[in-house]
Amino acid sequence: MGNCLCVKPATKDEVTTLNTREAPPAHFMIKIESFNVLEKYGIKKYETKEFVAGDYKWRLIFKFNGKDSDYISVNLAMADTTSLPTNREVNALFSVFLFNQISGNYLSSTEITAMETREASPAHLLVKIESFSLLGTCSIDEYETREFVAEDYKWRLIIYFNGKNCEYVSVSLAMADTSSLPANWEVNVVFNIFLYNQISGNYLSSPGRTRCFLETKSEWGISKFISKKILSDPSNGYLVNDNIVFGAEVFVVKKDAIIECVSLNNINIHYKHDFSFHQ
Repeated sequence: MGNCLCVKPATKDEVTTLNTREAPPAHFMIKIESFNVLEKYGIKKYETKEFVAGDYKWRLIFKFNGKDSDYISVNLAMADTTSLPTNREVNALFSVFLFNQISGNYLSSTEITAMETREASPAHLLVKIESFSLLGTCSIDEYETREFVAEDYKWRLIIYFNGKNCEYVSVSLAMADTSSLPANWEVNVVFNIFLYNQISGNYLSSPGRTRCFLETKSEWGISKFISKKILSDPSNGYLVNDNIVFGAEVFVVKKDAIIECVSLNNINIHYKHDFSFHQ
């Protein structure tokens, strides 16, 4: 996988779409007790302790923004970059969660309905289809890639061309071999599907979708991944010289997160000041 992490705050015109999921975060959880104490003592920022993910150290930064703001901001930051070489870039797919203590599930920032672009190539699979137009000529409605391994499981992409009456190409991720898994198995994953732009050199990406793969539901996908009208126009860069390139990334959500608990019951501050906790 390439190396570039570009994290920017939302502008006034940007909207973050939140979704819910049952699987807990894979890497880190923090519980803040006596949360109202933060506002009482004018604490506008809190930094968590470090946690490790993907061989790098990270921390979450909460910004409470005082009484003039209607929102709480949450940022992900690299916690220790001293050992990294000059001009090092790190590509990261990340999600921020909020636990619903009544329903028992998690509000997640992972899934965004709009497609995005990125320069880094997919981590796990690239498949190039040559003479793409022959699929329609020969009435081939779907294509299954060969198996690939990601996070100790076998997967394949399934590309549905949906015949002449459908205006979109659909792409799904499916578990390719489940014979060795125990009965009633369950695998929670975050996956991305990509389409290579052969003109710009970057990738059209479906931002991370969190899905639960089960014995009874081993395939998930995007029914309207890209319209045939956009795809068939060579000037858009996706279908050039009758060649097209799809890609995929699959990350399993594991239940081994570090848990941090912050208790503010005994805090005693005689003045107000902006500061950060480091644990």
